[in-house]
Amino acid sequence: MKDLENRNCLVCDRIGLIIKGKNKYFVKELVSGYVVLCDFQFYFGYTLFLSKTHVNELHKLSKRERYIFLKEMAKVAEAVYKTFKPKKLNYGLMGNTDTHIHWHLIPRYENDLQPETAIWAVDKKIRCNKMSRPKEDQLKKMKERLLVELNKLI
Repeated sequence: MKDLENRNCLVCDRIGLIIKGKNKYFVKELVSGYVVLCDFQFYFGYTLFLSKTHVNELHKLSKRERYIFLKEMAKVAEAVYKTFKPKKLNYGLMGNTDTHIHWHLIPRYENDLQPETAIWAVDKKIRCNKMSRPKEDQLKKMKERLLVELNKLI
């Protein structure tokens, strides 16, 4: 991964844990990034796709890197959709807090709290509470199911 060693970056830290085999949310390594389930599953199936290249804007990737990253993100999104079967899948590449580019792939369901709004409108204390962390057996099943779909597509 480019520039992993010299950044003070939460995404780089998460990738560092993946490389060391210590990120329990890790699902699969792709050419341009890493697929991980979000630590909090208030939105069941919430998945992140972390770029291997530390840049803060999509256009700062080389054309080839950008093409691969976007192509793989679309495949990850399709796998998330097929695995968790939401009503809708939201995509986000914001970077206001963690500037290292990474995609948020957020399944949305009929019974969502405030389904007409962005997930960020739901108080973080609700979205990111300890009850939203998946139990070990649930996490294992989610990762296995997502990996099956990813392997079909990639």
